[in-house]
Amino acid sequence: MLDIPVLISGGGPVGLTASLLLSQHGVRSLLVERHPGTALTPKARGINARTMEIFRQCGIDAAVRDAGLAEGRLGLIVWTETLAGKEIERRVPGRATAKNMAATPVRNCLCAQDDLEPVIRRFAEEAAGPGALRFNTELTSFSQGPGAVTGTLTDRTTGAETPFKARYLIAAEGAQSRARRTLAVKMIGEENVYDSVNILFHADLTQWVEHRPAALYFVEQEELRATFLTINGRDRWGFLIHSPKKYGWQPQDFTPEFCAALIRKGVGVPDLAVSVLGVGPWEASAIVADRYRVGDVFLAGDAAHEMPPTGGFGLNTGVQDVHNLTWKIAAVLRGKADDRLLDSYHAERQPFGQIVTQNSLANAMSMGRNARQSNVLPRREFLNEQGLIFGACYESTAVVPDGTPRPVADDPVTEYLPSARPGGRAPHVWLKRGNEKISTIDLFGPHFVLLAGSDGEAWRRAAQAIVPSWPPLRVFTVGKDADLGDPDGTWHEAYGVNTDGAVLVRPDGHIAWRSRSGASNPLELLRAALDGLFGRMPAIA
Repeated sequence: MLDIPVLISGGGPVGLTASLLLSQHGVRSLLVERHPGTALTPKARGINARTMEIFRQCGIDAAVRDAGLAEGRLGLIVWTETLAGKEIERRVPGRATAKNMAATPVRNCLCAQDDLEPVIRRFAEEAAGPGALRFNTELTSFSQGPGAVTGTLTDRTTGAETPFKARYLIAAEGAQSRARRTLAVKMIGEENVYDSVNILFHADLTQWVEHRPAALYFVEQEELRATFLTINGRDRWGFLIHSPKKYGWQPQDFTPEFCAALIRKGVGVPDLAVSVLGVGPWEASAIVADRYRVGDVFLAGDAAHEMPPTGGFGLNTGVQDVHNLTWKIAAVLRGKADDRLLDSYHAERQPFGQIVTQNSLANAMSMGRNARQSNVLPRREFLNEQGLIFGACYESTAVVPDGTPRPVADDPVTEYLPSARPGGRAPHVWLKRGNEKISTIDLFGPHFVLLAGSDGEAWRRAAQAIVPSWPPLRVFTVGKDADLGDPDGTWHEAYGVNTDGAVLVRPDGHIAWRSRSGASNPLELLRAALDGLFGRMPAIA
């Protein structure tokens, strides 16, 4: 019997990222994927800045960016009657404003899923070692017993079956998750809200797009509502047909000839040379699992939440799911945390999944995705969801509250208020390490980080006294004559601490605990915070 600490079912971006993260946490895993290789079609394309921060911490952001579209090839969202005809409107996405871009050291990236997956796979295989990622292999049955998930893996080429035993199972199998169905998890929300058809095609559209580089070119006509989806910005594109049934079109109508005719209609050039590469009809749903954890099985990505693609949150939310989950699994498997820590995965990610799914649906409905009318521009929140990208603020047993109120934005969807209140994403601040300019984001990874003010040596001594008994804990002082310089003098204000205060940052970059000033008993306070975080005993704020 194959015996592994963690089995990952599903080899898309979410499962592959889970494999990479577990390896970086020192946890052995096995990933199985029923398909023979990575994605063959673009599927998701937009990687938002929060996900790029995660890829940066994993050391793969440069490779992902190299595989995607160059930064200068984006910048706009355009509405037209036809690509070659009248332009209705163009916008700079709110995410691209100078204020919003200052919230992070990275930029978002457009990298089609069939280009992204091979990159993550390469790094995951290097980190996990030979045989740790098995394609053409499917999880075909499983059951749960005391302290273990057991079941069968089936080789889809030979039919050979392999029994397995795993401590935990991460189900990242997509919207049709076998694990989710087996567990009879209830999905909350609206199913089959509207229909669409994706067409992948080859045609040179350069002359109509090079002067206005955009990620999306909407086509608004009485008899056709669609979107050109930028892939390489030259001759490889997606064409998304909105609500085809409203026009009386059925999936079987979308022959290559019919698709080419629709593309020419959208471009406005009747004799355009078009090669249709693939066609995929689908139904959009806005549903979220009522449980992200069932025993020792965890749902992640589309297995946990299906959402309309309007806003590009599906892939990003899934990657952020496993970023939240994997460090917790590592802490439990090391024997440093109680299994109850894993309950915080649902407590933190499921409410956020609901919020994101609801807003993705609101984006779609504001654009008339379930209607036939044309010239329907989206709500102002569309592609301006800075609060959703960076503003997740968790409340769970994996966060030690400090008694401060949660920052309240006028619009929590579009506004991100940086805050180091426990539960929030640790804010980005530019610092200096010697002559090197680094972001606070660069300090976080497969370890805990204690950041203390320039007069915070007592916190360093406390951490050093605890380190032998806990997962990796790095300590930095910030400020004048400290480990890290604060050239702009903004770190203390951004993190809400005095020069003798400290904050503890989790491996997923969220604040676990904060002491706004020094303490007479720093070792006791820090130990109590870690005990509470890991489920050993109630925490002292």
